[in-house]
Amino acid sequence: MTPLFGHDAAVAAFRAGLAGGRLHHAWLIAGPQGIGKALFAQKAALRVLAEGAGPPVDLPGLDVPDEHRIARLVEASSHPDLMRLKRLPKDNGGDLARSISVDQVRGLQRLFSTTASLSPWRMVIIDSIDDLERSGANALLKNLEEPPPNSLFLLVSHAPERLLPTIRSRCRQLRLSILNDDAMTSALQAALPDADQAEIASLRQVGEGSPGRAIAFRGLEIDKLDEAMRELADKGDPANARRGALAQSLSLKAAQPRYEAFLARAPSFIASMARQRRGPKLAEALRLWERASDLAGSATRLSLEPQSVVFELAGMLAALAPEQAHG
Repeated sequence: MTPLFGHDAAVAAFRAGLAGGRLHHAWLIAGPQGIGKALFAQKAALRVLAEGAGPPVDLPGLDVPDEHRIARLVEASSHPDLMRLKRLPKDNGGDLARSISVDQVRGLQRLFSTTASLSPWRMVIIDSIDDLERSGANALLKNLEEPPPNSLFLLVSHAPERLLPTIRSRCRQLRLSILNDDAMTSALQAALPDADQAEIASLRQVGEGSPGRAIAFRGLEIDKLDEAMRELADKGDPANARRGALAQSLSLKAAQPRYEAFLARAPSFIASMARQRRGPKLAEALRLWERASDLAGSATRLSLEPQSVVFELAGMLAALAPEQAHG
């Protein structure tokens, strides 16, 4: 399985619960996207199942030898005591469904209606619980309130504050943080063995502590996006020409990956500008950052029209320009 880099405190907390026989029945694995939360959940599930089935695992962290019989079953997605819930492909076979359905959650009863096969444990990974439709969240809550014996839920969340309070209250939360430069470098080198040092350094910078984001940005000419944002923030856009051109270029279907990169980077760019300001200018930059974060965070989820979203976000960037740049 792919190595997990960083997150030593979270690994230690989970290992302590496992070693002491005090594993909480539900763990909310929270943090920014792309930092390894799903991988943490997969490794934690495998370690619990392997420890329960034997032979004993004598490796640090959450690692399990690839040749372990339980590791081979999990790798093949054929372990009978492990279920994963995630968004399914639509009928067209391309895009994913908008949410994890209530029927998928109800399907967990197939796991809990029988005794565990290979160890005492039955495991559920939900990646991510943010994707549960409301009825699915309510159905899951019943399992969290009255967990079946020897069941363990590992719930991945990018925005735990948006979950039902009743779900959060029944979970032990592990907050995973962005990776430091050393961990980022190691993660990117492992994921991209063909990348040279210069590319690794560039991706580390644009990834901002998230290997998943850095890898997703590969080949998208992020430097040109950054240049366009910097020009808006420096020179403004009194005639709407810059924001119009950017909106048009990112609204094409072929530009979807760059559009998603812009959604991720625009709020971060505004935040970096805010750190350079004081007084009323800082307050205004923070207000723009909050608006940009809300819009960028909901654009894909609500299927907002890309050209309009880019135009509005570009306007927020232009609002950062010195007053003389606004004409």
